[in-house]
Amino acid sequence: MIPNLDSQVGITIYSTEFNGIGGKIRVEPEDFQVTELISQRAENCINDQEGYAVYKLKKKKIDTNHALSDIFRQKGIRLKSLGLKDASAITEQFVCSTNKGKTIEFFSTDKYTLKKIGFVKKPLSKKDMISNHFKIKIYDCANGLSSFIEYGKILNFYGYQRFGSKRPVTHLIGKAILQRDFKKAVDLILSFTSPYDSKENTEIREKLSDKANYKKYLDQVPYQMDIEKIVLKEMIDHGDALRAIRSIQISLRRFYIQAYQSFLFNQSLSSAFSDGENLFDAELNDVCFDFHGIIGKYVKGLDQRLALPFVGYSYYKKTRFNYQISKILEQEEITPKDFFIKEMQEVSSEGGFRQAVVHCFDYSSSDTTTEFSLSRGSFATILLREIMKPKDPIIAGF
Repeated sequence: MIPNLDSQVGITIYSTEFNGIGGKIRVEPEDFQVTELISQRAENCINDQEGYAVYKLKKKKIDTNHALSDIFRQKGIRLKSLGLKDASAITEQFVCSTNKGKTIEFFSTDKYTLKKIGFVKKPLSKKDMISNHFKIKIYDCANGLSSFIEYGKILNFYGYQRFGSKRPVTHLIGKAILQRDFKKAVDLILSFTSPYDSKENTEIREKLSDKANYKKYLDQVPYQMDIEKIVLKEMIDHGDALRAIRSIQISLRRFYIQAYQSFLFNQSLSSAFSDGENLFDAELNDVCFDFHGIIGKYVKGLDQRLALPFVGYSYYKKTRFNYQISKILEQEEITPKDFFIKEMQEVSSEGGFRQAVVHCFDYSSSDTTTEFSLSRGSFATILLREIMKPKDPIIAGF
């Protein structure tokens, strides 16, 4: 049976026949380790000369965005990551300065350490990050982890964290923005509740559903609800929902749109699989990524990986998946042109393509521990979902 949370984020199938071993992950941060890997070319570009500083950021119990914000607040250095790593793990990743100014050799807090490893002539970008290596322990699981061999048959769904695992709302906010229903987007940010959220958070969100008394509750909003506080203050001061949404940092506003695109992609992949489409082998006229991540049409004999459209205002209809995607868009009452947002052009999205199947390599497992590497953009939780088949992903630590 597919958990309710999976359905909420557009995942309605399993792609493997493995029975699942159940269990729980993330009992301790040390049980979920992530190491970011960059290309050899990018490694070779790092030197001890001047330029843009490159650092290794090691962290636990804090996500990437909050760690970088804290570094800027304490040291005045603005850094950019190649990928986002969440708080419920021990992670190691590359971050790079955005200018050639001030640098530091080393900085440490109880949640992270930052160490300079050199300089580059051009800032590192997401394209330089090629994969993540994971080492994960599964607690209280049945025997059978070592018999899982279907790691090459896992569809490349977006993971729960893309949608806000304990409070899956980011895609709903994105949809409201696309439909130009900015009041609904504000309501979702402030008052959308989830059974998995904390009692304190749920109580304040229930109060914030009372629009007439926003001012009364402003001081009751906890510090960790920083986005909610920004939006709430704008609504109190100006009462303009569009202005309130635009007060949120642009990266997060874009993330809302991307989360909804991710939801549509998950639905498309689920629907295509259920309809019997071959998603594990590319066919004539398919769009594919080659070994270097370059998009193009299928060419027989080349090492290529099938790609599915990622809907935006430049949505490409000429694929064998247009039937499923068009049907989903009709049900959602969304069109590709909606992704060009005149009222907020800076978050408009042209769309693109995403690999259909997870590229997993260096896989190994023993007893209750598994190790593997995934290419950039794939989620370890999606592979673990197929291994564990959890009845309740949140209780299982996802």
